[in-house]
Amino acid sequence: MAVKNASWANRARIIARAGGVLFTIVALALPAWPQKQPGDLTNVSLEDLMNLEVVSVSKTEQKLSRAAAAVFVITQEDIRRSGATNIPDLLRMVPGIDVAQIDANVWAISVRGLNERFANELLVLVDGRSVYSAAFGGVYWETLDVPLEDIERIEVIRGPGGSVWGANAVNGVINIITKKAAETQGVLLDGGGGNIQQAFGTLQYGGKAGESTQYRAYVKYFNNDHFAGASGQDGGDGWHLLRGGFRTDSILTTSDTLMVQGDLYTGLEGDPTLTVPSITSPAPVPTQLPVNLSGGFIQGVWDHTYSPASSTSLEISYDRYERHDTLGDERGTLDVNFQHRFTGWRRQNLLWSFEYRRSDSNSHGTLVSELVPASLATNLYSASGQDEITLLPNRLILTMGTRIEHNYYTGFNVMPSARVAWTPGQRQTIWAAVSDAVRSPSAKDAGIRSDRGSFFEPDGTLVVLAFLGNPRLDDEALIAYELGYRTAIADRLSLDCAAFYNDYHHQETIEPAAPFFENTPAPPHLVMPITYENLMHGEAHGIEFAANWKVTNRWTLSPGYGFERLHMRVAPTSQDTTSAAEAEGSTPAHAAQLRSHLDLSHGFAWDSSAYFVDRLVAIGVPSYTRLDTQLSWQFAERASLSLVGQNLLQDHHAEFVDDTESARTTLIKRSAYAKLSWRF
Repeated sequence: MAVKNASWANRARIIARAGGVLFTIVALALPAWPQKQPGDLTNVSLEDLMNLEVVSVSKTEQKLSRAAAAVFVITQEDIRRSGATNIPDLLRMVPGIDVAQIDANVWAISVRGLNERFANELLVLVDGRSVYSAAFGGVYWETLDVPLEDIERIEVIRGPGGSVWGANAVNGVINIITKKAAETQGVLLDGGGGNIQQAFGTLQYGGKAGESTQYRAYVKYFNNDHFAGASGQDGGDGWHLLRGGFRTDSILTTSDTLMVQGDLYTGLEGDPTLTVPSITSPAPVPTQLPVNLSGGFIQGVWDHTYSPASSTSLEISYDRYERHDTLGDERGTLDVNFQHRFTGWRRQNLLWSFEYRRSDSNSHGTLVSELVPASLATNLYSASGQDEITLLPNRLILTMGTRIEHNYYTGFNVMPSARVAWTPGQRQTIWAAVSDAVRSPSAKDAGIRSDRGSFFEPDGTLVVLAFLGNPRLDDEALIAYELGYRTAIADRLSLDCAAFYNDYHHQETIEPAAPFFENTPAPPHLVMPITYENLMHGEAHGIEFAANWKVTNRWTLSPGYGFERLHMRVAPTSQDTTSAAEAEGSTPAHAAQLRSHLDLSHGFAWDSSAYFVDRLVAIGVPSYTRLDTQLSWQFAERASLSLVGQNLLQDHHAEFVDDTESARTTLIKRSAYAKLSWRF
């Protein structure tokens, strides 16, 4: 078991005590939320929208209004109105999420702070399948190119999800849920182009195979232009991607259903980065490196219903990708997940699960960086249990759960949580939670070797400065305390707010290590290394608000706001003078969103979104406001035309600087495109 300052047993006691406090502060409740299931999302009331079903909080369906977590749901209608062409831009509408574009094909995205290119404390899923990279920790957002028309909704959980989803679900969980094949029948054809999104298009067909199987298949392509470098030159970050995929949904028996889906992609992206041309290079030099991308996945989910009170689900997936960048990473991941839900006992909803994951990697490496060992197979085993207890029918629900996980690098972890939801009236819910979560080391953390430059001593000795992974690195850990309030003030106005306090410990720092001598690559040289240690701790606190206001029958406003402060400190034994300031200063203290939707006459609609992001002190990025707008025309029942403008307020601006230097910052351009969509 990994050694920690506070054992998992102590953490479990903290969770149990806090869970008891949550229970004792709740008084008698009034009648519960109505159980009406919303239909057409464009016509239902805001109260019905708050009763949408979500699954990412507890892995079971529950009303959004009753979820004891900070949940934001991006619906298909939100996607259509956004004018976004990628998932990162969609996530900008969520309070508490930091979305920053580094160059034309690289993003830094995190929830509740600690942002970087590979934000390693955020877990991202597609239909429950993890797309978190075991190589770096984090997500390759550029290859997460799900056709937006096939997304049913995106559930964003701000706050820990470790007891349900396991390690790395520390500050948040994003679950992208796609539509069933039955919802995408017929032909979909859309395409367009502009100055940045020079050409893009999707062709999809959905049909039936017999009486019990429905399917869809698609092909998608885009070609995006480059951004400008700091001095106005070609940033070298243009890119294109071709993807094809399918999904089938089958009814095998009256008790069994089977979903199978998969895709393949290939592409090329420009990578303006820093490289070391030789062992004697005094420092990294700017380089434009074309990176070949390829990969895909296959996933199957078999659901079996024993009775209305008992059901099981078996999910098996295999994911593989290859990137010809400076690391040259090839990785295949097999995941097997089984879960059983039982509701046969009065007032209890039990869920337990087992998961096995195997990840096989091979890193070609370069003079710049490599993984040691170059080839490695890792295994992960986990089990979880959760009990949702109805303390007062339709009024008070307590959920207790824990997950036990064993990973290759640090051994066992236990991640408990306690959540309570109280409905003091028909239109409001008060919830509170306390959770423990951990972030396990990635292959980079444990085994990277990256040469950062060299110099000669007066006696002629060549000294190489290198960054080395630490195979003894421990897990990063968090205990989070959350409180939230959700209400439909009237049929035209709803409000969702959350407050949190995060207690971080065992966070990574960068420390000097003992020098050593090596002969290869020639010439012989002394290595002065730095490495990772777990010598930082601290806390974060913040608040988040989201509202929906139907001003008139034709006009809807959706404002949002997030505030956060981080205070990080290093241990007295640490020699790291930068990590604490970088952690604090890579997150905006204030961020706000305002989205407007206006239905005009004759099938026209006008959507606008404004996003304010406060300055990033540590990395020298000034505050900025982004304005996107879309004029759409539904000129036939199944055909529409859209004109979209993005980043309209500034011709060029920077959003983030990656302190790991794995990607160089380029300037985001003002852009516009036109899109035609036709279903038949």
